[in-house]
Amino acid sequence: MQVGLFIPCYVDQLYPQVGLATVSILERFGCRVEFPRAQTCCGQPMANTGCTDETRPLAERFLEIFSEYQYVVAPSGSCVAMVRHHYEEYLGDVPGFEELKRKTFELCEFMVEVLKVDKLDVRFPHRVGLHQSCHGLRELRLASCSELVGASYGKARQLLEKIEGLELTTLRRPDECCGFGGTFAVAEDAVSCMMGDDRIHDHEQAGTEVLTANDMSCLMHLAGLIRRQNKPMRVMHIAEIMAGGER
Repeated sequence: MQVGLFIPCYVDQLYPQVGLATVSILERFGCRVEFPRAQTCCGQPMANTGCTDETRPLAERFLEIFSEYQYVVAPSGSCVAMVRHHYEEYLGDVPGFEELKRKTFELCEFMVEVLKVDKLDVRFPHRVGLHQSCHGLRELRLASCSELVGASYGKARQLLEKIEGLELTTLRRPDECCGFGGTFAVAEDAVSCMMGDDRIHDHEQAGTEVLTANDMSCLMHLAGLIRRQNKPMRVMHIAEIMAGGER
């Protein structure tokens, strides 16, 4: 199974271990992973700020680079949501766009829906709190949302439950925003920090030792607040837990 690996800008620049963990996981389950060096930003920061003219060439570049792969996988719900739900404005009539949408997946989504992973040979004996990012929840539907009536499910949770020794903590508000929101954290920093503190407090009361998520952007925001307040909670992307854990 051929996979074109898309790595978000902030992971490439600040958290390369998340990209390496993603490669390790995909290769463990038989994927032939390729990292196209010509890849650039997906354009989400520009689109969120209303810079349409600056976003379009990035969307076109993404399609050009990743159209040749059987699947496109990224350890980021927000970047995948950008491709599947917001590229329409820039690539709606371009040949190959509909196929690109169908074959682009967030890592956990890909593991559950395509690879059909039913076992993870990993040990991680810690109390883990799962943060559900907004893009993953309300655009990719990676888990059930509290405002909707329906069956409860969670693709990241489904994978974490397969890890030996891992205990998932129970949050009072399991699908609340962390407050990052990309440029929102810059424009409304005080509100952003208050929202992040609320999420951290929820994890503290639940007994979370390690806070994890599908998106390193959310974790980057929360980790900054945790570090500045000298809290003992650790932060790890879900790929890092699934790739290594403590065997």
